[in-house]
Amino acid sequence: MSTALLLLAPLFPFVLALAGILPAGRRAAPRLLWLAPLPGLLVALFVPLGTEAAGPAPMRLTLALDGPGALLLGASSLLWMAAGAYAAAYLKDDPRRPAFSLWWLLTLAGSQGVFLVADFASFYLAFSLLSLAAYGMTTHRDTAEARHAGAVYLTLTVVSEAFVLFALVALAAGSADANPRLDEVASLLPASPYAGAILVSIICGFGLKMGLVPLHVWMPLAHSAAPVPAATLSSGILVKAGVIGLLRFLPLDMPTPGFGMALLAMGLLTAFYGVVVGLAQSRPKTILAYSTVSQMGVIGAVAGAALAAGAAEAAAPIAFYGANHVLLKGGMFLAIGVMALGGPSAGRVVPAVTALLCLSLAGLPFSGGALAKYAVKDFVGGGWAGFLFTLSGAGTLLLTARFVLVLSRTAPVPGAAGRAAVIRVLAGAWGLVSLAGLVLPYLLYPGVTGSSLSAAFGWNALADAAWPVALGAIVAAGLYLRPLPVPEVPPGDILALVERGKPLLAPVMAAGLALDGQMRRWPVAGIALALVALALVLAMRAA
Repeated sequence: MSTALLLLAPLFPFVLALAGILPAGRRAAPRLLWLAPLPGLLVALFVPLGTEAAGPAPMRLTLALDGPGALLLGASSLLWMAAGAYAAAYLKDDPRRPAFSLWWLLTLAGSQGVFLVADFASFYLAFSLLSLAAYGMTTHRDTAEARHAGAVYLTLTVVSEAFVLFALVALAAGSADANPRLDEVASLLPASPYAGAILVSIICGFGLKMGLVPLHVWMPLAHSAAPVPAATLSSGILVKAGVIGLLRFLPLDMPTPGFGMALLAMGLLTAFYGVVVGLAQSRPKTILAYSTVSQMGVIGAVAGAALAAGAAEAAAPIAFYGANHVLLKGGMFLAIGVMALGGPSAGRVVPAVTALLCLSLAGLPFSGGALAKYAVKDFVGGGWAGFLFTLSGAGTLLLTARFVLVLSRTAPVPGAAGRAAVIRVLAGAWGLVSLAGLVLPYLLYPGVTGSSLSAAFGWNALADAAWPVALGAIVAAGLYLRPLPVPEVPPGDILALVERGKPLLAPVMAAGLALDGQMRRWPVAGIALALVALALVLAMRAA
């Protein structure tokens, strides 16, 4: 049964998506979105760690369940189920709902697979399926904004996959097996003559998927353009493909100070950059997108510190922090739709509950988020890195407080009062995810860390958790009473600046196109080829 569940977790949604080839399958797909992640949730709950399953040759799909994979699989499956019911109701009157559902199921298959696959080829297939299928959800609305966001997302996705593919091929070149297992990665890296290039590719490839600065520009654009359910998954789950990639491929058991400190600095820069730019946003989904950029920076910083110190035991706590983010951020995103459709009653309840989620994400003492931060804090250590890690909690509270303020001012959608059945589904899904985000960390913490809850709630731990939250609350209250005239930054920030500079580059581009046209002419191309050949001959003779 355990082996069957492992195989079903990625294959069940994939088969449901293939059934969409038939008209009946397309019609049924929206009603099955909540059911498709169920095997993954059962795997996380009931399958023993260390269980493996292998598919038939020649593909040799190999699946294995370990601690980090189980944590991220369980949290993501729960959010997939709730968001699936939410999406079916939210897009009830959308004529393109069946197509959206098929993209959803394909993305789900890749998402479930990326947490479970145990061999190089299968990991790349799952990672690619997850990344490429999400394009269909991002561009679902088919507006100019959605098409632009989709183009940016797809371009950077291909770049991310290129980095990942190079790392996989270069690592596999040092193995006697053409398709080695992921748990052999650390042993293959030291012997590779391309170790430095491989580490750069791993950090860039998976860092881009996580949204580490300056590789983050796709995230605010995609979150802003996608429907609420798709943005929920993109922010809560899809970025975790980058997290599990770092945990699988970084040699955390070998001290690598240079690359570790670079990733640590990159992560801390991202943590604060996301807050600063996020405060200059006015749309709820965009604010949450920059919050996710910031939180992925925190995870990247912890992974970098673990890499620098050679702390392989950091993998499970990092996954625990990621699982906590999955549920808390999922609850925040789903609140947007409930607030828009729920009417006056939602206007009273939703902001209050969402504020609890935000306080937990910031690390409020005695919250689940405080447990997640405490689980990873020791890996960052003291000094400037430890101080900035702790200070990031103030930034988190400051940014999420702005989100709650903007959310509370959301105007109800006209005609929402007549959609009581839809509102009940949305509210139920949102309530389930929010409750799980607030409660589950208490149940998971002892098993992940091997210590009791009392250790995380000692006086020293509480003091470390309290001051950044208090600082963030004071600054947020000050900005509420005396707002600063901050100009709004377009989503995608760096990319928006580049695009605004296009007119300045127009003459250069025109000259380049003219030169290209000349080089394509046969006489010019022939002379250029002859000169290149002559240069190669002279170089060979000199050598």
